[in-house]
Amino acid sequence: MILPLFKLGTLALKTICKPFANRLKKEAGLHPRFRQLIINIAQSNHRFTTNMQRRLYGHATDVAVRPLDEEKAVQAAADLLGELFVFSVAGVAVVFEVQRSSRAEARKEEQRRKELEAMKQRDDDIAREVELLKHKLEELEQLAKGRGLSGLFHFKHPHHAEDEKAKSA
Repeated sequence: MILPLFKLGTLALKTICKPFANRLKKEAGLHPRFRQLIINIAQSNHRFTTNMQRRLYGHATDVAVRPLDEEKAVQAAADLLGELFVFSVAGVAVVFEVQRSSRAEARKEEQRRKELEAMKQRDDDIAREVELLKHKLEELEQLAKGRGLSGLFHFKHPHHAEDEKAKSA
């Protein structure tokens, strides 16, 4: 029951993050220093991806990469920031879920360990009680033999059964 609700909450959180990411993208283009920073990030990202694509397709990589114009750079960096924000929130949610799951598994493992320990203890107690009963039974047999009460308790001994067979034959 908890897992579906948690997953639904995570989805809702990601959905709520989208408008924040869009707002972040919009504000990123307005502040002058931040705008320059994201333009630099976008240009670096553009150079990196262009060189990677050239290497993958086997083209020359020593050719100068044409920079993006300012508006495209702002838009690319703002998109990158928005996606990074949503991805970060999703990553934090996944980490939280993994930690919650591992704590639950640790609790289950501890419960299993306690149950196993209780079973072992109960087994040891039963084994001690069986040994005690065996000892008491041996004492009773010895006592009955010593006092001649074997007929009273109807204990069957192998040598007694052989004597009866010999008499009847």
